[in-house]
Amino acid sequence: MRYGFSQRFSARTVRRAAIGAATLLAGLLAGSGAGAQTLASLPTVPSAISAGVQTRPIAAWVDFCATYASECSVNTAEPTQITLTAAVWSAIVAVNRRVNKSLVAVTDMDHLHVADRWDLAEDGSGDCEDFQLLKRKLLAEMGLPRRAMRMTVVIDEKGEGHAVLTLITDRGDIILDNKTSAILPWRQTGYTFIKRESQDTVAWVSLGRAMSPVTTANR
Repeated sequence: MRYGFSQRFSARTVRRAAIGAATLLAGLLAGSGAGAQTLASLPTVPSAISAGVQTRPIAAWVDFCATYASECSVNTAEPTQITLTAAVWSAIVAVNRRVNKSLVAVTDMDHLHVADRWDLAEDGSGDCEDFQLLKRKLLAEMGLPRRAMRMTVVIDEKGEGHAVLTLITDRGDIILDNKTSAILPWRQTGYTFIKRESQDTVAWVSLGRAMSPVTTANR
C-alpha cells in the first residue's frame, strides 16, 4: 500500500516522507526549536512503566504486522532507551505536533466501515493508533531506535480502549498522544495502562491487571 497523505501533510510517498523527516531533523539540529514545551519540563527523576509477562496483542495489530512487517520487527541491537538531548526532544515535539495537526481524526467504523484497523494513515485520515504509528515511522527515519518506541494500549478517560506511543527514555517513559500535543510522563496522562509491544520480540507484554479492550478505535 502506498504511503501517501492528503494535501495537509504534503508527502505522497515513503521517499518524500523520509526526505521531509530528514529535513525537519536538520532544521532542529540547527537550533530552530519546536515550540513552548521544553525538555526541562520533564521530571528529573525518571519513572518507567513496569512490564510484565507476554499477553495477547490487539487483533488489528496482528493484521498490521502482516502488511508492514518492518514496522513490527524488533532489532535487539538497538538501544532500549532514547537519550533525550535538546535536539532529540525538539524533534519529538515537532513530529508529534506535525502529525496531530496534519491528519484528520476519524474512527475506523466511520472511515473504513470496520471496527478496528491499524495502518499509516495513507489517505491523510485515521484514528488513534494510526497517528502514533506514523509518528514512530517518522521518528525512526530520523534515527531514533524503534525498539524504544512502543505502541501501547490504555483505557482512556471515557473508559474506552485507546492507543498511544510510549517513548522509553533516560528521563522516564513519556507518551505521545493524538488527543493532545503535550508530551507527558506516563503517570500524568490519567490513563490506565494495559499492555504494549515487547522490546525483545514481536509480541506484547502486560502493564497492569485491568481488562484489555478488544479494539483501540478511538479518534
